[in-house]
Amino acid sequence: MQLGINLGYWGAGMDADNLAVAKEADKLGYAVCWAAEAYGSDAATVLSWVAAQTERIDIGSAIFQIPARQPAMTAMTAATLDSLSGGRFRLGLGVSGPQVSEGWYGVKFDKPLARTREYVEIVRKAMTRERLSYEGEHWTLPLPDGPGKPIKLTVHPQREHIPLYIAAIGPKNLEQTGEIADGALLIFPAAEHLEETAIRHLRAGREKAGRTMDGFDVVPTVPLAVGDDVSGLADMFRPYTALYVGGMGSRKQNFYNQLAQRMGYEKEAAEIQDKYLSGDKEGAAAAVPRELIDSTTLLGSVDRIADRMQAYAAAGATTLTLAPAGFTLDERIAALRAGTQALERAGLA
Repeated sequence: MQLGINLGYWGAGMDADNLAVAKEADKLGYAVCWAAEAYGSDAATVLSWVAAQTERIDIGSAIFQIPARQPAMTAMTAATLDSLSGGRFRLGLGVSGPQVSEGWYGVKFDKPLARTREYVEIVRKAMTRERLSYEGEHWTLPLPDGPGKPIKLTVHPQREHIPLYIAAIGPKNLEQTGEIADGALLIFPAAEHLEETAIRHLRAGREKAGRTMDGFDVVPTVPLAVGDDVSGLADMFRPYTALYVGGMGSRKQNFYNQLAQRMGYEKEAAEIQDKYLSGDKEGAAAAVPRELIDSTTLLGSVDRIADRMQAYAAAGATTLTLAPAGFTLDERIAALRAGTQALERAGLA
């Protein structure tokens, strides 16, 4: 199992620290550095900045939002980043959510599975540098009865095949991801529930495509905090967990809330959402079960973290992405180093 890091969002006042974290991860041998986007910093700009100041570590979008870009533009960006980084780019895609898609981008959040499938097909076709033509439900290239003509990508990617990942949570999305992608980006993954909530659906998709799980990258993202007070460390992540389970999306469409329910927290997930959406964010954070936090993070001593890493590896994770927590840069760097120590202690390096 390899390790990655996720820098999250840029522009929150810690940009210099984030770059230092990326550089340290590069030195420590981390496999990939992911950057996110929502409705603030874009991932492509951040990744080009990181790639320019690192040497070995891959850079990955976690994620490029599908409603934010036409698929041909995503192919252009992927090819450019792969070329500039010397073949170190990993393309992660996701549909985002209805609030961001419709409120920020003005794109209807309908038929997300069909949109994703068409988007991936167009991106991959464009990156082969064939002349691009496509006829689907959501995209038609070139537009009919107009001056457009099939065009081919002029930039040569460093590699013929750029790894493509999809951020997936729901069972149908996970199955499709197994069918059409090279890897899956998972959030709030509990090792104990990974098979039932993710792996079995990914496997079904791989089987539909006539493939096995061999070579498919299963990438859970987990916060990491090192220390002796596990309960205190867990409390650090109460607001984060409450935001996703309670407030990310609408009452009817919150994929993270539904995931918590599938892990056996039906009553707790409902309470967290009720409190969060009513404006009681502190109450929502207090309602998050400590067990939910502990099972979806890496907390405690290096030995305890090593045990949890073994559990993730046994469950089928192939790249474990860490989000190192800390109030200072030194604390985040220490957490990164503890991550590599734990991986070695777990016998997974």
